[in-house]
Amino acid sequence: MTDGNPNAAIAPRPNRRSVWNKIRADRELYLLLLPGLAALLLFKYTPMYGILIAFKDYNIFDGMGGSPWVGMDNFRKLFESEDFLLVLRNTIEISLLKLVFLFPLPIIAAILLNELRLMAFRRTVQTVIYLPHFLSWIIISGLFIDLLSINGGLVNKLLGQFGIEPIPFFLSNDYFRGVLVTTAGWKETGWSTIVYLAAFSTIDPGLYEAARMDGAGRWKQIRHITLPGISPIIVLMLILRLGSLFTADTEQILAMYNSTVYKSSDIIGTYVYRMGLGKQEYSFTTAVGLFESVIGFILIVSGNYLSRKYLRRGIW
Repeated sequence: MTDGNPNAAIAPRPNRRSVWNKIRADRELYLLLLPGLAALLLFKYTPMYGILIAFKDYNIFDGMGGSPWVGMDNFRKLFESEDFLLVLRNTIEISLLKLVFLFPLPIIAAILLNELRLMAFRRTVQTVIYLPHFLSWIIISGLFIDLLSINGGLVNKLLGQFGIEPIPFFLSNDYFRGVLVTTAGWKETGWSTIVYLAAFSTIDPGLYEAARMDGAGRWKQIRHITLPGISPIIVLMLILRLGSLFTADTEQILAMYNSTVYKSSDIIGTYVYRMGLGKQEYSFTTAVGLFESVIGFILIVSGNYLSRKYLRRGIW
């Protein structure tokens, strides 16, 4: 189409030779890309073949090919199970608690660090708050069990000084979720600030200078320059967080929970672990995992759609 202009040039279609020439020109970069693509195919896409187990009555001796097809039976069993409904509710509630209370913390911490002018103090604080990220959940579980123990734990000793009865933090359904949220925040808040601190470098310093000349204080600069400047990163992290809403930090809960708090803390990940490895119900737990993945995908797509519609920003 030339839009009525006979002199308008028709854009040439890219041919295979031109594409190949571009690849050859940047062949070193494409070679560097190959290991990552190979790892992605090997560890992410190849295991997807195992999804078939969710639609079979899988037997480890008969293998994938020899196990009979059962169609949607495992999914019907899934949605009819009272245990799964409890697990699903726990997963959503724990994830929402962490989203509401923990998602803003790295943003607040990053803004406070960015406002520090004494660089030596700033680096010291950053180092201190980063360190918990490198501790495993097993170590953190042991630390907090000692701190919160009803038999000699430091926290309960302090409560005893005020005449308060010892609180069984790890044995009570009323307190255990609070422990999960607190320990997750202590471990990951500092590390999560890295993304936002990096985002601050993209903000033009001239905007702050102009704001100061106009008489804007620190709070107004944060409100009108800093937060809008990092809003694309905030949206990105929120959408990614929505995709992992149904994971609820399985490793953390496996390290900390016990049978007395199953009612409030048994989530999809721990349920799959117990049913799959404990009772060897491979087909059923594969169906549970597939359900979790599909919901996570829907949440990411929906979050991105809503973000692009109302905030004009998104991952794609």
